[in-house]
This record gives sequence, structure tokens and C-alpha cells, in this order.
Amino acid sequence: MAQSLEQRVDMLETRLALQDLTSDYCLGFDKRDMGRFLAIWWSDAVWEIGPPFGDFVGHEGVVHAVEDILWPAWRESTHYTTNLRLTSVSTDALEGICDVYCIGNSIDGQAQTVAATYTDRFERRDGVWKIARRKVTMQHFSPLTGITLAAPQ
Repeated sequence: MAQSLEQRVDMLETRLALQDLTSDYCLGFDKRDMGRFLAIWWSDAVWEIGPPFGDFVGHEGVVHAVEDILWPAWRESTHYTTNLRLTSVSTDALEGICDVYCIGNSIDGQAQTVAATYTDRFERRDGVWKIARRKVTMQHFSPLTGITLAAPQ
């Protein structure tokens, strides 16, 4: 059965909202904007970063992970997400997968590169989409020996 115009518009609006969530994750983390970063998560969300960092639950867990573990470990970072694909679970739940590449300097000045896959569950509650669960699967987290990442002088 063909989708109605309303259903098709809803899917387009949903896709744009989820792309914004994915971008706000990167921007919030890299610009150290906790308000932007926290706004993408439901208050009962689960963030499964896995080793070596751990798993975190709810807004309190997300804030703890970012402010007490991750930001103190990174002097600066730049995340890029790509390849976002969505699978419908219901009208108010979607599963997503995307890849992320991060480059930056750890607190000791060592250049680092990270490649990972994010497997997400997005939920719409009261008309608003946010992340309910994000699982991080790292392909690599490696120092860039002999590389200096610095702004132009």
C-alpha cells in the first residue's frame, strides 16, 4: 500500500530531525556545549561506550561520562559522522546506524584517531525525537605517532 503524503512528509521531517541529533552529538561534544549535547538524549537513555570507558544511564550518566571522563581526556576533538541509515521499528521508534571518525589531541598533546560505529535507537515522545540508546563499537582508537595537530600560526 502506498504511503500517504502526510506519512511521506513525516518520514522526511523525521530523517532531518535524526540527522540534526547526529550532528548535535558531534557539535555538542567538540564545542563543549553540554546543553546541546544533553538535549539529544532522553532522560532515561543508555549510552554504551564500552571499553575503556564504560556504559552510562540517564542524563546524570551522560553528564558524568562527558564532564568527568571524556572532556578531561581530550584537549580538543573533531567528530564526523556519516553513512546514517534508518530502519523503522514503529511510527515513533527507529533504529539507526552510522559511522564516526574522530581526530584530536588527548590532554597530553598526543594526536589520536578514532573510528567507530554508532548503533542507535531513536524514539519520538510527545512529537520530539531523541536518542534512547546509543551503542559505540570502536574499530580503532590509536595514537598518531609523530603527528602534530595544531591550528595554523
